[in-house]
Amino acid sequence: MASFSAIRASVASIIKGQSSSKRAIMGFRCLSNVPDNTVYGGPKSQNPNQRVTLAHLRQMYRKGEPITMVTAYDYSAAVHLDTAGIDICLVGDSASMVVHGHDTTLPITIDEMLVHCRAVARGATRPLLVGDLPFGTYESSTNQAVDTAVRFLKEGGMDAIKLEGGAPSRITAAKAIVEAGIAVMGHVGLTPQAISVLGGFRPQGKNIASAVKVVDTAIALQEAGCFTVVLECVPAPVAAAATSALQIPTIGIGAGPFCSGQVLVYHDLLGMLQHPHHAKVTPKFCKQYAHVGDVVNKALLEYKEEVTNGSFPSSAHSPYKISASDLDGFANELQKRGLTNAASAAHLALEKIDNIESSSS
Repeated sequence: MASFSAIRASVASIIKGQSSSKRAIMGFRCLSNVPDNTVYGGPKSQNPNQRVTLAHLRQMYRKGEPITMVTAYDYSAAVHLDTAGIDICLVGDSASMVVHGHDTTLPITIDEMLVHCRAVARGATRPLLVGDLPFGTYESSTNQAVDTAVRFLKEGGMDAIKLEGGAPSRITAAKAIVEAGIAVMGHVGLTPQAISVLGGFRPQGKNIASAVKVVDTAIALQEAGCFTVVLECVPAPVAAAATSALQIPTIGIGAGPFCSGQVLVYHDLLGMLQHPHHAKVTPKFCKQYAHVGDVVNKALLEYKEEVTNGSFPSSAHSPYKISASDLDGFANELQKRGLTNAASAAHLALEKIDNIESSSS
């Protein structure tokens, strides 16, 4: 094998006699087999059909364009968000309640969250994907916080993560994650992971001290490097003050119309079936844009009734046929095996289907 010095001498002989500019260009090309325009062409213009990025969100924020965010947990919901052109899809730890049936967001694990993240990532090609760090996975140390966030990007297919609250440990975690090169969304106001301290799902910012805390916490998260902050269940004037104080977008949920954008849970805005959160604390801020739960209930009741009375499946929903000759051969094989009743059942089924089809024609 040729030594490095021999290879270097060979390269030198090739470029000998070339102009200094050509030698420089050829020298650069020796460093990579990737085409020059790929390496040195600079950033490419954004295609509207590609994934929403932080740069896109910053442009919307500067122009005063409202940002839309919806919380979703599976492939089908992600496809719907994609089709609707939603800007941000949050894979929220509210899956603990909405999907898994717990009373709070606290029980869900990181492995369960990653399952939801991967499903959503397969369905949504346009929205910025944000994964919610579950309770107990980022508070104990900055190493834990960064490791958890890395898993959401590498294993979950997320573009960014969200963490709740503004306690010193949360601010430190946010800063460490940002410094590790991962975009972070903050969350203040009603933070469901802190219901033990808050005394339940209670609005925040309803008195002077609480309102000031909302604004101070939002500013602290901005200083930690967060690209946006969710404001949940706070009075509209408090949200307006926080939005004015920040130089990053705010996303409101039960925080009035003065935020930079809004977020709702997929199941909530569609008016789907009740889940524990609804049963205990009805989200007064949620507008139901449909009543899908009623449609689902009606469809299931009709299905049960038709199966019970024998009208489903009809011949129209029994599309796969076997010819009469093949049925005879099939019946003969059954009889050879001593399955005389099964052979008779096959012939009887064909007679019934023929009778139904002739009577309906």
